[in-house]
Amino acid sequence: MGTQPSVLVVEDEAPQREVLVYNLEAEGYIVTQATSGDAALEMALEDSPDLVLLDWMLPEVSGIEVCRRLKSRPETRMIPVIMISARSEEVDRVRGLETGADDYVVKPYSVVELMARIRTQLRRVRPASVGEVLEFDDISVNTEEHRVFRDGAELHLGPTEFRLLTTFMERPGRVWSRDQLLDRVWGRDIYVDSRTVDVHVGRLRKALRTESNTNDPIRTVRGTGYALG
Repeated sequence: MGTQPSVLVVEDEAPQREVLVYNLEAEGYIVTQATSGDAALEMALEDSPDLVLLDWMLPEVSGIEVCRRLKSRPETRMIPVIMISARSEEVDRVRGLETGADDYVVKPYSVVELMARIRTQLRRVRPASVGEVLEFDDISVNTEEHRVFRDGAELHLGPTEFRLLTTFMERPGRVWSRDQLLDRVWGRDIYVDSRTVDVHVGRLRKALRTESNTNDPIRTVRGTGYALG
């Protein structure tokens, strides 16, 4: 819950969109959809997806323009964008990448290849979702085995604290609002009060204290939320 990566699919043609959504959901991703550039920009700001699959040809605002705007805003700049286009000319690919797209896939594409490219991008932004070991200072998290160590000593965290910690460790320094943490850790379908976030951050802080290291790596950012380091 709350740990699967989320993908925003931006495609105005229903059949193409359905194929993408079907395949992404089969891989276990949480999928949101937009059929226009404006809707895509709004949803990217609101939902902060882990990845955007963006079609070049969109009504009104083109995919290139959507990509340019996503990459020029600090809130959405870090989200990987994979551009999908029927334009196979080198000049178009270069233009797509110059606008800030992280990858460029030409139609017709192989679904298997597209899924592999999505995993590659997600490994960069959500290493925990693909089973990597995360490290920050003296803390290390093995996401496959659900084990946490600090200074070599194993810590025992509850499942929610574990998800909170992996969220922080995937993006050290990033300030997370309580709402963003609720979405990422609890999932948006569950009604949880934002005070719950504070309680669990408190528990996580307590769990991270060891005999050899009592430093608190989690920073409270007044009026905003929390950050690691």
